[in-house]
Amino acid sequence: MLSHSLAALDDRIRGKTLTVGIYGLGYVGLPLALRFSEVGIRVIGFDIDAEKVKKLNAGQSYIERLTPDRIQQARAQGFEATGDFARTKEADALIICVPTPLNRYREPDLSFIVNTVESMLPHMREGQLLSLESTTWPGTTDEVLAPRLRSRGLVPGENCALVFSPEREDPGNPHYGTKDIPKVIGGATPTCLHLGQGVYRHAIQTLVPVSSTKVAEMTKLLENIHRSVNIGLVNEMKIVADRMGINIHEVIDAAATKPFGFVPYRPGPGLGGHCIPIDPFYLTWKAREYGVNTRFIELAGEINHYMPQWVVGKVADALNERGRAIKGSKILVLGLAYKKNIDDTRESPSVEIMDLLQAKGAEIAYSDPHVPVFPRKRDYHFDLQSVPLTADTIGSYDGLLLATDHDGFDYALIQRHAKLIVDTRGRLSGDNVVAA
Repeated sequence: MLSHSLAALDDRIRGKTLTVGIYGLGYVGLPLALRFSEVGIRVIGFDIDAEKVKKLNAGQSYIERLTPDRIQQARAQGFEATGDFARTKEADALIICVPTPLNRYREPDLSFIVNTVESMLPHMREGQLLSLESTTWPGTTDEVLAPRLRSRGLVPGENCALVFSPEREDPGNPHYGTKDIPKVIGGATPTCLHLGQGVYRHAIQTLVPVSSTKVAEMTKLLENIHRSVNIGLVNEMKIVADRMGINIHEVIDAAATKPFGFVPYRPGPGLGGHCIPIDPFYLTWKAREYGVNTRFIELAGEINHYMPQWVVGKVADALNERGRAIKGSKILVLGLAYKKNIDDTRESPSVEIMDLLQAKGAEIAYSDPHVPVFPRKRDYHFDLQSVPLTADTIGSYDGLLLATDHDGFDYALIQRHAKLIVDTRGRLSGDNVVAA
């Protein structure tokens, strides 16, 4: 039987009269906020970036795929953004969607989660549900969030609810949006799970309940470790094939004709995005607590982490064959986003490659139709704007590096006027193209 405060929450969930608070309005939090708004639920969005808050409240968007029309429609439904955490008390469901990066030692950095929760706690009340969506190591919800709630007299399953439901956003995927992607959810107690499912059921078509928050946390890590390991394998195969003079993309296409037992993964210049380059190390770190050495996962990480350096080596070799050194060469990087047709540059290998090339004395520029100005980053800064691709600009560079194969690039124009193209995506072929 539910306590009075949780029974009241359950009533608001069932009647769709609840208010949802989304903490972190980035590539995960903002689409989720818009989805709840679309189904008629009031949403308050919290973010410490005052510029984001200002833009959203003015009906503007800072994420390419989320049009201003969608922001304005959400505003008309009552959506508002704020940096005032005191308004936490107004929300019934509190959903945390903040980054979980690695520190300089490749160890989990939970500071964004902890700081967010600490800012919320003084304003939390009985009868609220707290959901963590940020990817993290198994045990975070139980070991980091639950004790902080209890320190305020909030006991999961008794007078509040606590769940973990990992985000599964895939920016740029035309087939699966927020509402279409099945959502895994685990609760601190059966009551927590029941209430969490009630909240998410309004916005997500398919829910996948699991037995605990730890299972939900491990599920997200397995999904991304699976991809990391397979990408590491195909990247290593690419290096071997390159040494043997074999086109790895032709090999993959041929192998993919097998109707069973093979899933094609594509090599590239390195891993990018907010998940695959980072998430595996959350598990390797936690596994050490249990005396387990995750050698397989770490090896894949080493291979993927090495790829930008390998690409720079290919650029150096290609220039050298044409009588030029990297130092003093003008190099145009095509594609700053971490994958094609989006504006997301988080952990993009393009940025690391630019840094490595510049460190070797190259004069660096980039072109990306989705990223007009180089964004603010913690570890890198380039005072650059996207270069328009014309016959004259293309021909003015000693080499072009195709790092992200956006469909918006005019590849015929590029190939016609480029002196040299180093292609990391297997998109081009010709006398002026070098595969990397």
